[in-house]
Amino acid sequence: MSVTLRVGRSFLGIAMLGFGIEYFILGRFVSGLAPVPPWTPGGRIAAYVTGALLVAAGACIAAGWQVRRAAGALAFLFVLSALVLHTQRFSGILHSGNIRTGAFEALALGAAALVLAAGAATEGHRATTGWALWLGNFLFGFSMVIFGIQHFMYAAYIATLVTPWIPGHLFFVYFTGCAFIASGVLIITGVKGSLGALGMGVMFLLWVLVLHGPRVAAALHNQGEWASLLVALGISGGGFVIAATLRNQD
Repeated sequence: MSVTLRVGRSFLGIAMLGFGIEYFILGRFVSGLAPVPPWTPGGRIAAYVTGALLVAAGACIAAGWQVRRAAGALAFLFVLSALVLHTQRFSGILHSGNIRTGAFEALALGAAALVLAAGAATEGHRATTGWALWLGNFLFGFSMVIFGIQHFMYAAYIATLVTPWIPGHLFFVYFTGCAFIASGVLIITGVKGSLGALGMGVMFLLWVLVLHGPRVAAALHNQGEWASLLVALGISGGGFVIAATLRNQD
């Protein structure tokens, strides 16, 4: 197993563990906490069941035990949430940046889990995993394109979130928007897709370190900051997983 895949798998597993722990702490579905949107019915019991699944699957993935089954369960949960639960507010996905972001974060994380599950398949199952790899790469790449477009749509707001010591906030927002779109296209087309996915993994990891980490440290009891950090860590892991998988296919 490559170092890139091992790191990506660990990041993705830790992020899932974190999501699950947040569901246990909160006991409900809240905005910004992947993958289930806040309008989903079920209350405390559904939140605890979701949390238990995330903790169990995240622990398995991080530990490297039953990775295919754990990642497959997560892919089903996240993609189902994105395509069925988030789309209950379809108008919001079209017109609200926050709702759109939540839907595509769930989709990107589900796509990464799908690629991890397909890549971990044994020889006897590999004949049936080609479609899963293609679909996972496509959904992840498409999500990156959407994130890139949003950087241009909401540039002024996103610039306010950039770490203060980084110069040229607006330029930085536009630059990362272009990086999102370019990397997404590379992943979707398969032309230097490994490079595009690796770029996403590195970029999100840098955000964990220089943006989300300090914000969490300054507000340790803020659930939203923790959720944002975990999303960034999970998508970073997904980028590394997809980069390693695409490299193995070359």
